[in-house]
Amino acid sequence: QVQLVESGGGLVQAGGSLRLSCAASERAFSSYTIGWFRQAPGKEREFVASISSSGGITSYKDFARGRFTISRDNAKNTVYLQMNTLKPEDTAVYYCAGDPTGTIATIESDFHVWGQGTQVTVSS
Repeated sequence: QVQLVESGGGLVQAGGSLRLSCAASERAFSSYTIGWFRQAPGKEREFVASISSSGGITSYKDFARGRFTISRDNAKNTVYLQMNTLKPEDTAVYYCAGDPTGTIATIESDFHVWGQGTQVTVSS
């Protein structure tokens, strides 16, 4: 089982960009589907985007499509979430999660391994 560590969160003005990273040290990382989820204060955690183990298939929630891009570099055991044109409503703790099946997944219960999260704050 892999251990996931997120980084790249921070404070940014509306319209700005951030790139989040999800990294693991275990070689098995390359066989995992990786998803990004977020949880805003007082709200339930929601799906943002996911990428299959090969990187060939991606899926996005409607609010992320066109603004966010998920990608992976299996040689570096890292998945990225590039977030552009950020809005105040994107403010949340962002979590990456791993699904060992390697096939595309979007449902929280499909993901068995979770990182600790990284805070993203977008000011207006």
